[in-house]
Amino acid sequence: MKKIYHLSSCKTCQKIIAELHNGAGFELQDIKQQTISETELDWLRERTGSYESLFSRKAMKFRSMGLHERSLSEADYRQLILSEYTFLKRPVIVIGDTVFAGNAKTTIQAAKAML
Repeated sequence: MKKIYHLSSCKTCQKIIAELHNGAGFELQDIKQQTISETELDWLRERTGSYESLFSRKAMKFRSMGLHERSLSEADYRQLILSEYTFLKRPVIVIGDTVFAGNAKTTIQAAKAML
């Protein structure tokens, strides 16, 4: 399976998809149009080791909801991602059973190397 969870309005996601041969061969899922399911999120967590690794602290709602002042559990991360698409770190690139979450240069380079 090759899939990219992204936000179509995100310029960074668009740039990364372009770097990955414009997403050719990937299933593209815009998380605003088609939110991530519990099953999908749990599958990603099994491969990354935690919901926290899939959680975006850069989301504007993170601070506005006062989450930066709280100690969040794995259950909290899971529920927040499922309730609000902006909390999923973007993009999430799946190649086989390997998951690359986020837009760090090293993460994207590792995904490219796997192709």
